[in-house]
Amino acid sequence: MKQFLLILLSVSIAATVNSQSILDKVKKKLNKDSGVTEEEAGKGVKEALNNGITSAVSFLNKPDAFFKNELYKVLLPPDAKKMEKTLRDLGMGKMCDDAILAINRGAEDAVGFATPIFVDAIKQMTVTDALKLVTGGKNSITEFFRSKTSTKLKAAFMPVIDSSLKKTNATKYYGDAVTRYNKVPLVKKMNPDLSDYVADRTLFALFDRIAVEEVNIRSNPAARTSDLLKKVFGGK
Repeated sequence: MKQFLLILLSVSIAATVNSQSILDKVKKKLNKDSGVTEEEAGKGVKEALNNGITSAVSFLNKPDAFFKNELYKVLLPPDAKKMEKTLRDLGMGKMCDDAILAINRGAEDAVGFATPIFVDAIKQMTVTDALKLVTGGKNSITEFFRSKTSTKLKAAFMPVIDSSLKKTNATKYYGDAVTRYNKVPLVKKMNPDLSDYVADRTLFALFDRIAVEEVNIRSNPAARTSDLLKKVFGGK
């Protein structure tokens, strides 16, 4: 982040006192040397996160964004691997394929409703939190946001996941596969609940794409599309 980040980083490295003292020094340097106020730094971090979620949703909320992406494709849950193998061995591979496709369509649909949930969480980030992140590594903003909000975001996101899985018939297809498997003699019975697993995989994809955008804003001046981002993260 050019001179701004170098100034802040030098403060963090040189300080040998507690984190609050480091933060106080950062605040002084912001106001004195960089021309960036602590309020602007906080708003810049939040704007970067807002841009990240907008980019993430745009990337993931379309057909095949999950299904044809090796990193994001949602397969059957780990505890369903034995079920999947058994059904495929019995010639019921299409039942598994239908379930996997519908699950990914559900994830692709669900991310379209993620923006207001994430934006609400971003609003809760304090200026103090944001100040601690401006000198961090390439994904420090995303990782902090993930660590602080994942539990609440997942709880808020679950109804969306449930609705999307029903809309795309993923709940039905997976339920049919579980029901058929549970009829096989001597197998351990499966639970057809999918939502928790798909929510985790969908949130992983969203945070991963937010991280991509954060790296872009930090490293690419052209990605700093507002005067505030240019001022906080550097740029002409």
